[in-house]
Amino acid sequence: MFSKILIANRGEIACRVIKTAKRMGIATVAVYSDADARAPFVRMADEAVHIGPAPAAESYLIADRIIAACKQTGAEAVHPGYGFLSERASFVEALAKENITFIGPPTGAIAAMGDKIESKKLAREAGVNVVPGFVGEIRDTEHAVEISNDIGYPVMMKASAGGGGKGMRLAWSEKDVREGFEATKREGLNSFGDDRVFIEKFIENPRHIEIQILGDKHGNIIYLNERECSIQRRHQKVVEEAPSPFVTPKMRKAMGEQCVALARAVDYHSAGTVELIVSGADKTGESFYFLEMNTRLQVEHPVTEAITGVDLVEQMIRVAAGEKLEITQDDVKIDGWAIENRVYAEDPYRGFLPSTGRLVHYQPPVEPWVDDGAENGRRGVDGVRVDDGVFEGGEVSMFYDPMIAKLVTWGETRDEAADLQVQALDAFRIEGLGHNIDFLSAIMQHPRFRSGELTTGFIAEEYPEGFEGAPASHELKRVLAAVGGVIATADADRARRIDQQLNGDEYAPGDWTIRIGTREEGSSTHEVRLEENALTVDGEQVTIEMQYTPGQRMIDVALFDNNADEDAEPLETYTFQLAPSRTGYAITTRGATHHLRILQTRIAHLAGHMIEKEPPDLSKMLICPMPGLLVKLHVAEGEEVQPGQPLATVEAMKMENILRAEKQAVVGKINAGEGDSLAVDEVILELE
Repeated sequence: MFSKILIANRGEIACRVIKTAKRMGIATVAVYSDADARAPFVRMADEAVHIGPAPAAESYLIADRIIAACKQTGAEAVHPGYGFLSERASFVEALAKENITFIGPPTGAIAAMGDKIESKKLAREAGVNVVPGFVGEIRDTEHAVEISNDIGYPVMMKASAGGGGKGMRLAWSEKDVREGFEATKREGLNSFGDDRVFIEKFIENPRHIEIQILGDKHGNIIYLNERECSIQRRHQKVVEEAPSPFVTPKMRKAMGEQCVALARAVDYHSAGTVELIVSGADKTGESFYFLEMNTRLQVEHPVTEAITGVDLVEQMIRVAAGEKLEITQDDVKIDGWAIENRVYAEDPYRGFLPSTGRLVHYQPPVEPWVDDGAENGRRGVDGVRVDDGVFEGGEVSMFYDPMIAKLVTWGETRDEAADLQVQALDAFRIEGLGHNIDFLSAIMQHPRFRSGELTTGFIAEEYPEGFEGAPASHELKRVLAAVGGVIATADADRARRIDQQLNGDEYAPGDWTIRIGTREEGSSTHEVRLEENALTVDGEQVTIEMQYTPGQRMIDVALFDNNADEDAEPLETYTFQLAPSRTGYAITTRGATHHLRILQTRIAHLAGHMIEKEPPDLSKMLICPMPGLLVKLHVAEGEEVQPGQPLATVEAMKMENILRAEKQAVVGKINAGEGDSLAVDEVILELE
């Protein structure tokens, strides 16, 4: 076994590998860029080596600096995590020349499976179903159009060396191919150093199923069941679960055996994942096709660990050290259900735009996962596991992936795991930047998700106009109003104890008029009355239990039956996150932020006479919706533009975003140039 390994990665996956290595008694070395100097993974490792500036191309992607760090520290092996150099065969070869072990598959398998064009040819030869498409070299845009017309729309354009949702474009027409082909090539070149693109038929109503593979250097290969990864946005996975609600035991066996055969064809060892696309319309489960093989650890590996009890990182290390697998296919079981949500620094209320910046507050629902070696320990604390690599006061940088943390829950059933997700997301406190916690909670509660009827089009189909928060039930609104009344009375009670605050009133007010929501989004108004032993909302009693101190930002609330005994279980429990506003509170719970305007009932009728402030007209400005780099300006001053015409392309979080004209206009003043770094809401150009 190795005595010291280096982790050629950053963030949560670096923390994840370090935890298991420490339990195994292996010393660890971290490498870090300027942006990560104070990151948790650097502090967790036994040693740390600085390898360059913040951009990945100048630090984490430079193999020579990784190798130099190994020599400097005496590390015998390298774990690549995922992304960066994890699937670069040349890196593995360079390590081998220096007698440094790569904790991953052999170079032949990486080369064969890492090239999407070659991997499809190999899969076809191995007898694996592949999606119809063109797997040769594409000369230019015209050739791409010709190929797409032959295959039939819709088609998917993918960078050959791509992954993680990068370098992918869906084209529904020839126009989409002409617009997207060059962008796909650029993203492939910028992110992976390879601008080759292939095109394949896009299967409608598809489900994304993947099979976890594990093999050793002695010819033993097993599959560790499947993961369902159908809920995606822009081809980036958002929710993953194991097992899949769609896959039957017969399908699982057929998929698993076919994937093992493919792995055996390339002499695979270590952990790997074969991604399959399955037609959701085919209830027989026979219409599954090879998509790609990821020759590395997956972001979503914890859900497999939770239901099988197998530590995939430990197995990767043991296999790299030459050990045989101690588990056989018959040992692989399915125990319960696990769901993983990716908590991203992106704002779903603003079209999921990236949101970089400082984590002013960061408080996960449980302490980050500790690797204690126990099989059930991989399920975290009471079924809730957090894998992260950030800290309160740190920054989510524009240079790397926007993932803040992975939230994994385990339950005996799928509904139990989903319910745990809702509870844990409510208790996940993040302030300082936009995040997608409300959106994830809304998905967990969505009837279609609960039914298991998933496709990769789930988000586009269920939120076609964007995300505006999960709808609140009548019961939740009553509880919100009741809690608002209790908070307002407690705040007023504190104020009356401070000289001159309430003109010396002996008692704090207990009658409140509470409006939930804004006039624009639709609102409901409730009359709340708080007396010594009774709380009513719109004249009906509400029985809740809560502890609140003025200034508190998170409270737990239990709702009881009005006639319940003292020992009765609550009907429902909630976690509310509070943010004070000028006239009340913003309360976040159950996938939405609810704005409560709280006024004493005796003066509430006067609010109707207040003049509403009109928002400024921004329609004549092209405003940068996220922090990023202005890659291209498509227009010049004085040029007339039409609705839908591209105006500028902004790159953020390694993705290109095309900003288009909303109406016919003439370009007036241009305020930014290509290559400029833009702040959120910065004006790029003005229209006349």
